[in-house]
Amino acid sequence: MAVFTEVSREEAATLMQQLGLGRLTDMVGCAGGIENTNYFVSTERDGQRLEWVLTLFERLTHAQLPFYLHLMKHLAGKGIPVPDPQADASGQILHTVRGKPAAVVNRLRGASVLDPGPAHCAQVGAMLARMHLAAQDYPRQQPNLRGLAWWNETVPVVLPHLQPQQAALLQDELAYQNAVAASDAYRRLPRGPVHADLFRDNVMFDDGRLSGVFDFYFAGCDTWLFDLSVTLNDWCIDLASGAADAARTQALLQAYEAVRPLTAEERALLPALRRAGALRFWISRLWDWYLPRPASVLKPHDPTHFERVLRARRAEAGA
Repeated sequence: MAVFTEVSREEAATLMQQLGLGRLTDMVGCAGGIENTNYFVSTERDGQRLEWVLTLFERLTHAQLPFYLHLMKHLAGKGIPVPDPQADASGQILHTVRGKPAAVVNRLRGASVLDPGPAHCAQVGAMLARMHLAAQDYPRQQPNLRGLAWWNETVPVVLPHLQPQQAALLQDELAYQNAVAASDAYRRLPRGPVHADLFRDNVMFDDGRLSGVFDFYFAGCDTWLFDLSVTLNDWCIDLASGAADAARTQALLQAYEAVRPLTAEERALLPALRRAGALRFWISRLWDWYLPRPASVLKPHDPTHFERVLRARRAEAGA
């Protein structure tokens, strides 16, 4: 989360009233994240304090956003604990604030666990599998906008900023991932709507139990294995080195497979897709680091973290 577009209290209060969410009592800009403008908003309705998140979308368009917002509605309707976009009197869940597409969702209870143990990872694995199955019949289609096509477009843009050794690594891994994606085995992987950004700070726990999953604005249709790999690369590694943590990895995978067993081809391609997940976030962090956008509150992530993660995944695969 970040603040790129300033929203006044008056503007926020008007929107809350239009959505029937009560009288605005407080709002504060959110400093985390790098994609959208976010505010935590409190309202009072019928003597009750309610908590919301107001998001203004800085890159996604009015045409793209229905996929994400209705996916959240779809998952919520199947019992998945995700933010629920709030509708106006006409039933619209996509709004406009300061000329930007916007949404208001309920704020999930709990807090993120940034130093997870195997028990946390097991809950995340089971929830991820539940989300994959729950979204199977979601009717809208949209590709993963940060998938292979975007990698191929973005790597030439960031290469001039890298040291020769980094540039060689980036180009070599991109060539490998293009070859993987062209294989018959990859084309047969199960796929559907995926979260694609299920990091530690996008999951909430309340009293030790997983209470919510949020930030679906990188979601798209991709392989379930890619989504699982992205999740493993954050929840089940040592952050300092990028090395895999065996106990957490086993806990997450076993819990996922208790809900949705992996196919033989998924098992075979898991090392390659874990490399793909690391590559995707190294590229995007390089892009955000070297080509930043202005923001009132913004903390870009250090891209060297996912360089280390990629090197660790390649070493595990013998590359």
